[in-house]
Amino acid sequence: MTDLRIGVIGLGLRGSLAAVAHRPGHGSRVTAVAELDPVLRQEGARRFDAKPYADHREMLGDVDAVLLLTPDDTHADLACEALRAGVPAFVEKPLDITLERCDQILRTARESGTRLYVGHNMRHMPVVRLMREIIQRGDIGAVKSVWVRHFVGHGGDFYFKDWHAQRSRVTGLLLQKAAHDLDVVHWLAGGYTRRVQAFGDLMVYGSLPRRAPGTPKPDDWYAPAANWPPLSQTGLNPEVDVEDVSVMNMVLDNGVIGAYQQCHFTPDYWRNYTVIGDAGRLENFGNGPGGAVKVWNARRSGYREDADAVHEIPAADGGHGGADPQILAEFFRFVRHGGPTDTSPVAARMSVAAGIQATASLRNGGAPMEVPELDPELVTYFESGQAAHRP
Repeated sequence: MTDLRIGVIGLGLRGSLAAVAHRPGHGSRVTAVAELDPVLRQEGARRFDAKPYADHREMLGDVDAVLLLTPDDTHADLACEALRAGVPAFVEKPLDITLERCDQILRTARESGTRLYVGHNMRHMPVVRLMREIIQRGDIGAVKSVWVRHFVGHGGDFYFKDWHAQRSRVTGLLLQKAAHDLDVVHWLAGGYTRRVQAFGDLMVYGSLPRRAPGTPKPDDWYAPAANWPPLSQTGLNPEVDVEDVSVMNMVLDNGVIGAYQQCHFTPDYWRNYTVIGDAGRLENFGNGPGGAVKVWNARRSGYREDADAVHEIPAADGGHGGADPQILAEFFRFVRHGGPTDTSPVAARMSVAAGIQATASLRNGGAPMEVPELDPELVTYFESGQAAHRP
């Protein structure tokens, strides 16, 4: 098999995907890296023996596909340039930070006929796939409600010391961080959010010491032992105006009712899902190996720790619980052959839409908000596997 020539745009925190994609002789090779930071650019070029580019547009004629791993608010412009150039694009989630820009990406993909893929890697996490398998098997009946508690134990380190802390760059963390879980809620429940209501606040990190404008993060920005409790954090981003705790309610188009809660100053870091059907419920305890998904589907009175079925979460190699290698393998297969994928550009847009409207709700006193639908023609195009060429 001839290796796909992969261009990487952006070598920040998600630049780790480039290393997963670089498999010379096994189907994919990073041959070009585009990065504004000259130090990161040269490091990437040396690591992958790739050609460095200061201007990403110059690489598009020399690659078979691109991994777009830049900050969220840059996705639309960069993705559309690649798609118009006929280069299949992997766009890291979230798709972008506004509905207009998300829809622009989808329209450009359809108009150009170039394949678009969005990196919602949680669909490839063993814990999520296990929960979906249990649901689809009918062990809890038809899904009626999904509840998610998201404990972001490293929130002060990862989300309040750089651009993630700015509304202008992310809209809010009910979009940036919750886009993962909202997509999973939609996947498990089999529908998309149509109405939301939310509350939130900047309770802890709003008054902590910040860096001077133009000052980079210190080298020791991530030091879990030293940065606890949360009020001991220092060196936060010069601008901090996103919420660090939020709660969100949602009604899906199939009638399922959902709830999502996110906190960035908890001592632990994990996600807890409870899915309730009309014949039982499931709940995960842990997100990886050593954890389990438990099912209760026999009637009982009072709390009982022992479940009716316990399913161990399988181990998998690679980042994000083994999801990163799997999602890139699917993307590369899609680039070569097309066909159905577990990720969906429509689903990616709908998770952003839910997050945007929930953020608008919490900043408007918790007023309920409707989630705008996507153009039906775009829905049809992407749900058919992007098989049609230019309209």
